[in-house]
Amino acid sequence: MASAQLAEEPGGNAPDSGASRAARKRRAPADRSGSFASRRVLGMRVDATTYAETADAVIERAEAGAGGMVCVATAHMAIECLDDPALRRAVNSADRVTPDGMSLVWALHRLGIDAATRVYGPSLLPILCARAEARALPVGFLGGTPEVLEALQAELRRRFPRLRMPFAWSPPFRRLDPAEDAAARDAIEASGVRILFVGLGCPKQERWMAEHREALPCVLVGVGAAFDFLSGAKAQAPEWMQGAGLEWLFRLGSEPRRLWRRYLVGNARFLYHFVLRGNRA
Repeated sequence: MASAQLAEEPGGNAPDSGASRAARKRRAPADRSGSFASRRVLGMRVDATTYAETADAVIERAEAGAGGMVCVATAHMAIECLDDPALRRAVNSADRVTPDGMSLVWALHRLGIDAATRVYGPSLLPILCARAEARALPVGFLGGTPEVLEALQAELRRRFPRLRMPFAWSPPFRRLDPAEDAAARDAIEASGVRILFVGLGCPKQERWMAEHREALPCVLVGVGAAFDFLSGAKAQAPEWMQGAGLEWLFRLGSEPRRLWRRYLVGNARFLYHFVLRGNRA
């Protein structure tokens, strides 16, 4: 765990004891389930939430120490959930499943929620960081390379100079053994973070969050490629391409060898199941 940043920043509170964390976890936040509608897309739940509603929910849970899990969903995630019922159950149990991709926004429109809008991971992360800075809530980061994490934190310090970031770790690109996993969990708890951004990529990050959500008092927010985009490690699609639902084409052009199967095969399967098969999983 040498790459984890664990020292509390100047002016911050000491990490909570196990007893105080357990007490906070029993303080459930108010039920916000009536604040948005949801639909199933290929069996995967998608919430017609907003940036403001999602941020409110995350901050409430973070302040209460209630833990929780937020997924930002795409057509790729819907296909992964279609192929893996266990993953689908994990995603459907999340506190929020936001429509990160425009294909899911359009799916919600087709399913009768005309007001549905995108809640995009790379935009949600800085919104939550601004809220966390204002409330002195420490945040942490799990995923990416050490270089990406260093650049990401530098960018966030520039934007949010009072934001506390006591934990950042770039895990190895393999499954951790039980001892390593326990050490990582202990390091996250000891850091005192209230929001942990998880950037391991789909579906690895959703599986990791589902496995650890009950053991951690912080809110786990899966943000996909947000670390790469916000750090400047990878180029982001222009806004007009994002709005037109063509971000996948930009990313495919940037990384064709890595992403061709996800977008060419995965998008075709999504259209087949959602349109031709009538949204049947």
